[in-house]
This record gives sequence, structure tokens and C-alpha cells, in this order.
Amino acid sequence: MNTLITGANGFIGQHLEKKLLSTEKTLILMSRAKLKTVVSQNYQWYQSQWLENIHCIIHLAALVHSADQTKLTLKDYRATNTLGTLNLARQAAAAGAKRFIFLSTIKVNGEENQTPYTEKSTPNPKDYYAISKWEAEQGLKELSKETGMEVVIIRPPLVYGSNVKANFLKMMQWVDKGVPLPFGAIHNQRSLIYVDNLVDFIIHCLEHPQAANETFLISDGQDLSTTELLKKLAYYFNKDNYLLPMNPSLLNTLLTLMGKKAEAQRLLGSLTINSNYARSQLNWKPPFSVDEGLARTVQSYQQN
Repeated sequence: MNTLITGANGFIGQHLEKKLLSTEKTLILMSRAKLKTVVSQNYQWYQSQWLENIHCIIHLAALVHSADQTKLTLKDYRATNTLGTLNLARQAAAAGAKRFIFLSTIKVNGEENQTPYTEKSTPNPKDYYAISKWEAEQGLKELSKETGMEVVIIRPPLVYGSNVKANFLKMMQWVDKGVPLPFGAIHNQRSLIYVDNLVDFIIHCLEHPQAANETFLISDGQDLSTTELLKKLAYYFNKDNYLLPMNPSLLNTLLTLMGKKAEAQRLLGSLTINSNYARSQLNWKPPFSVDEGLARTVQSYQQN
């Protein structure tokens, strides 16, 4: 099977490439450096021969959140995540590709919940990134009906693992440095997924007949509060944890006043997934537990 991976040098793409290289599959890799010119509304994939003899596309490339959100509009996100995705998928179908795996986001369902999201939950995307991903999902489903190319949509929560960046890396740095943190009394619940679990699921979707034209919500299967997560990280760093039991309502007010409302939501709010459908439909089980994933993530951080 010839497989095209877009975003191959990104965080998830690097792990996926490494795993697939141990198989007999032929990989065609498109790096994040080509994102703006290639994953666009008008790019002619035929001319570059990217799609020649390709059986499956794993589409990881996307325009994600910028450090300066004010400079990106919904039009910017749509250009890459919606129109660019559909342009690639349309040409892939015309070239004879059999399956298109699209990495979406749990943010399509929403930012916060009290009851775990399932595949039947009503989508409620809030920010530009999530809206553009949701629009791409809808377009891919219509394209599948028109062309017969199978589409698989995966909505993961926060992904962590070796070489993780952004907020999870920041959290590990706090713990490693022994910074006192006011998160000792947070009783929220967050679903996570270890990157090697996500990669295993993506590979599971490459050829499994029951994955065709399905949307899957997946996670490690064990939800953690922010307090529990920080305690586990401290344990694997072999560090004392300095978690101060500040009142969550007060903490939310302080962070909001500091202009960190989004950060407050991620640290204090709940966002959980019920991944039973993915497990039963594909007979899939995450190869790594949360504790194994966190231990490996910390070990990689220390080594690097």
C-alpha cells in the first residue's frame, strides 16, 4: 500500500513516519515546510505527481493556533484547513485513492463539558481552528458520497508524548524546575491521548474495513484532573510537587483578569471523551496506559 502523509515532520507526523517505516508500506512524505504552498485551495497535485499510485492519504497538515491570534482570521484557517483539505481530497479521489484519513480535533465538539462527548454529540466548534476543521469534515463526507473514496475522521483531545511542544511542554518545565503552582485543588477531568496510542489508531484505520466513512473520538481511556496530571508528572520526574490548594473560582478570576481566559479553561475546566465506539467498532485497544505514556514522555524530555 502506498501512503501519502501530509505534515510528516510535525509532532504526530514524525511518530507516525517512524512507526510506518517498520512496516512494508511505501510512504510519500510531505513536510510542514510545504504547508502554505501545497495545502491550498488552488494547488495542482497532479503536476507534482504527489498522488501517483497513492492508495491512502493521512492528512495531518493544518494551520494550528498562532502565538499571535489577532493576526489570523477565519478566512486564513479556512484557506488551509478547509479549502486546502478539500482540494487535496478531491484530487486524491480523482487519482484513484481509496481512503482519506483526516486528523480533526475534539474542539469540533466543543471546549468544555460535564458529560463525555461521543460520536453522536452535536458539534459545537467555538474558535476559528475548530470551525475550519468542522467545515472540512462536512465537505469530506459530501465528497465521499460523490466519489466513493472512503473517509475516516479522527477527533483526538490533547496529544502528548516525546518532543511535545506548547502547553504540555510548559507544564513539564514547571514541574521539572520545582515551580510552586496554585493547582492543588482542581477537580476537573480531561481526556488525553499518548502520541503512540494515536499513531497506533491511525495505522489501525489504514485498512480496517469497519473504519470506512466513520468518525472516531479517541483517548487513552483514563481521564485526569489537572492536579492528578501534575502529581503524576512530578512522580515520573522524581521531584517533590509544590501544588498549592488555591480555590478554583478565585484562580479562574485571577487568570481571566490577567488575560488568560483560554488557559484558565484548559487548566480548570473539564473536557472528556467516551472512546468506546472506536474500541468496539475496530476492536482497538491503546497499547500504552496513561502512566506508561507519561513515563515515556518525561524520560524523553530528560534525555533531550
